[in-house]
Amino acid sequence: MNPTVLIQGASRGIGLQFCKNFLARNAVVIATCRKPQEATELHALSKQHSGQLHLLQLDVTNEKHIEDSTEFVEQTTGGKLDLLINSAGMLHPSGRGETSLKDVNIQGLSTTFATNTFGPLLMAKYFGNMLKKGSGAFGKQGLEKGQQHTGVLVNMSARVGSITENALGGWYSYRLSKAALNMTTKNLSIELGRGKSKVICISFHPGTVDTDLSRPYHRGVPKDKLFSVQYSVDSMMNTIDGLTVQNSGKFYCWDGRELPF
Repeated sequence: MNPTVLIQGASRGIGLQFCKNFLARNAVVIATCRKPQEATELHALSKQHSGQLHLLQLDVTNEKHIEDSTEFVEQTTGGKLDLLINSAGMLHPSGRGETSLKDVNIQGLSTTFATNTFGPLLMAKYFGNMLKKGSGAFGKQGLEKGQQHTGVLVNMSARVGSITENALGGWYSYRLSKAALNMTTKNLSIELGRGKSKVICISFHPGTVDTDLSRPYHRGVPKDKLFSVQYSVDSMMNTIDGLTVQNSGKFYCWDGRELPF
């Protein structure tokens, strides 16, 4: 049976590239985004992979929308998921991170948290049980029964969400939302790691990737540190392939190096 993958935030950038990579592995992929009618690349991909790639409209800031989407996913996958990737993210509603306290406001904070933190948590709430019914198609299974897993949950975080490594400050909404996302990952790893059906939960820093979100900040990035989307996703796929239950609850770079919270 083909593995099943749910990618939240798949219309462009990292999420779209994950779709391409998993389709190449013959996975059944459910790709979500807020406005599928505007996701031209995703639509083109679905025509190339009819019956394998399924598009689903989903607003990750709307809990009712997430809950209602479970019926479509259950019907498409038989109620079983091998991998959930929460990829959608935003820097700030204005498109630029706050550089000082005077720039901070409740609207910016709440909107950023809704997409970067609350959305992934609610995705876990409604799809966690499907991950517990997965086949364990991704990662490496342990030899002991207590070290085996059924599914993998990946939250797309960022290095600026590391409290330990924060030496510059600023970017309040983005930093705080990603630090909170890392705590979400840790909490989920504990709850979804209980019992016989374990789900590996990790946070990823994808690197500085050439996407719309990071493009305004490329000026100071060395060329060898600015990654193509394909390189970043290929590297994260390799890391996912090597995951075991011992890796659950941790924060990793694209290449598998562990980052401090």
